[in-house]
Amino acid sequence: MKKKSTRFEKLLEGTTRRVFSFNPVLSEKAGLSARNAGRTVDFFMATWMGKTGLAIIIFFIAIAIGARLFVPYDQYASFTDIQKSPSWEHWFGTDNKGRDVFAQTLHGTGPSLIIGFVAMAMSMFIGTVVGLASGYWGGWKDELIMRINDVFLSIPWLVLMIVIASIWGRQDLFSIIVVIGITGWSTTARIVRSQVLSLKTRQFVEHAKAIGSSEWHIIRKHIFPNVVPLIFANAILTVAIAILSESTLSFLRLGPKDVVTLGKVLEEAYAWNAATVGPYSWIIMPGLCIVFIVLGFTFVGYAMDEVLNPKLRKR
Repeated sequence: MKKKSTRFEKLLEGTTRRVFSFNPVLSEKAGLSARNAGRTVDFFMATWMGKTGLAIIIFFIAIAIGARLFVPYDQYASFTDIQKSPSWEHWFGTDNKGRDVFAQTLHGTGPSLIIGFVAMAMSMFIGTVVGLASGYWGGWKDELIMRINDVFLSIPWLVLMIVIASIWGRQDLFSIIVVIGITGWSTTARIVRSQVLSLKTRQFVEHAKAIGSSEWHIIRKHIFPNVVPLIFANAILTVAIAILSESTLSFLRLGPKDVVTLGKVLEEAYAWNAATVGPYSWIIMPGLCIVFIVLGFTFVGYAMDEVLNPKLRKR
C-alpha cells in the first residue's frame, strides 16, 4: 500500500509539472500542490468508509446517467390498470397507475442527485461568503451577521423549509433547490467564521497587512485557501442533508411536481398504502435508494473529516 501510494504521488506530481513546464515557478508550485493532493487521496483511500462511500456514490451516479440505458421505457409509461407485484417483466412491480416502479426509481435518482449537488453548492456559497465576511471584519458587523445567522440556526430546518416552500407557492425543481439552498447555509457560515477568526491572527496575514495588501487580496490569497478543506468536507455531508430534505418535502407533498424524484415515488407509494396493501417493493426500493445514497455521502464526509483532521487520523 505504501509503495502504491508513493507511485501515485510521483505520477500526479510528474504529470502536473509537465503540464506547467512553460513556467518553472508555476511548475514548482503546481507540482507541490499535486503531491499534497496525491497524499490526501492516499489517506482517503486508506479508510474503509472512504472507499465504500465513494463506490456507493459512483454506483448511483452511473445509474442516474445511464437510466435510459438500463430501462428502455419511460417512467410515465403505463402498462396495466392495476398494481402488480414484482415479476420478470417489472422487477419492482407497478404502481396504482400501472407504471413500472423500477423505471421510476432509476429515473428518480438523477433529479434527487441534482437537487443534492446544486442545493449544496448554493448553501456552500452563501455560508462561505457570510462566514468569511463575518470572521474577517469582526466588530459590530460580525455581531449583526451572527445574530441573523442565529435566527436561522434556532428555527428547525424542517419548519423553515415548509414555511418558505408554502410562501413561495411554486413546486418545481428550481424552487425546491432554492428553498433547500437558502435554509442550509447557517452551519457552514459558523464553521468558516470560526476558522477565519483563527487564521486572521496568524503571522502570514499580519505580514500581508504590513506590506499594504487589500482586504480582498488577503481573503482571496491567504484565508480562503486555508478554509477550503473544511468547506469541502462539510459540502459532502450537505449533499446528503439536501437529498433528505427533498425527500421530506416530497413526502409532505411540497416537493417538485415537474420531475420524478425518489422522494416523490416514496410519497405516492405511501399515499396508496403500499406499506400495507403492496406491492411492498414500491415503498421499499425507493426508500433503500435514499438510505444508501445518504449513507454513501455520509461515509465520504466522515472519511474526509478523518483525513483533514490529524487528531482523528489513525497512526
